[in-house]
Amino acid sequence: MKMNRREFLTRSLVGAGGLLLIPGFAAVAESQGRTFDPYELVPLGKTGIKLSRVGFGTGMSGGRRQSNQTRLGKDKFESLLKAAYDRGVRLFDCADLYGTHPYVASALAKMPRKEYVISTKIWWSRGGIPERERPDADVVVERFLKELKTDYIDVVLLHCVSSAKWPEELSKQMEILEKLKKKGVVRAHGVSCHSLQALKAAAEEPWVDSVHARINAYGAKMDAPPEEIVPVLKKLHEAGKGVVGMKLIGEGTFRDSDEKRDTSARFVLNLGCVDTMIVGFEKVGEVDDFAARVRKVPGEVKGS
Repeated sequence: MKMNRREFLTRSLVGAGGLLLIPGFAAVAESQGRTFDPYELVPLGKTGIKLSRVGFGTGMSGGRRQSNQTRLGKDKFESLLKAAYDRGVRLFDCADLYGTHPYVASALAKMPRKEYVISTKIWWSRGGIPERERPDADVVVERFLKELKTDYIDVVLLHCVSSAKWPEELSKQMEILEKLKKKGVVRAHGVSCHSLQALKAAAEEPWVDSVHARINAYGAKMDAPPEEIVPVLKKLHEAGKGVVGMKLIGEGTFRDSDEKRDTSARFVLNLGCVDTMIVGFEKVGEVDDFAARVRKVPGEVKGS
């Protein structure tokens, strides 16, 4: 029997975190410290990588090596990155498409490299970046290492896959990334999905270590309604693959709605299959705001 979106959302909020709806439970849970910690280090599937529950996405309205973050200017953007790190953010999500590698490298230059995780993405399709050429992944990753001023990259993804046949179409790049992983240059590899078909293919593909997937309570800026996306995320999670949620705020759609930001954070946290969430922060206040909303969500009651 099919459920409509409202029924799915209601059942998910009740089923995954049913105690949320018991009067007074949220306040009691929060007072006892039984809420989610936005900066707790959590495992990224079975990759062996640990990162903060909330990560910093650097590609808001990104394209042609620019984003809303780069448009802040070097000083403001790097100050924002440092402020996020000081608060406990330990995942910084980049991409060649966004042009944010140099900013992240500069902002985190004095931080111990093992204390934070960098994920980035290879743009392999037409358009998007100034160059017409699309060198193989080994050439691109070598450039990324120089831009990020690091000896290794924690997670490298093939960016914006949408075809159900992407494992066949991108097999050469997958093989190259696997070799780089064996050399220790890359710790984990995977894809950033931009269609339900691509996401389903990722769930079936053994090569995939981690996936970036669009998920929120309302289906905004997603590849399909939540009731179609969530079962695939659960399948990915059960297979031991890392699941990174993006578009939590609907690419800014919920920016002016306290209710929607609260509901979406609660919804995703209680799914139990999303390891970490990346948000495209543009102000320090947005970092604190989202962290506060995460802290309002009751977590697992120990001993229950």
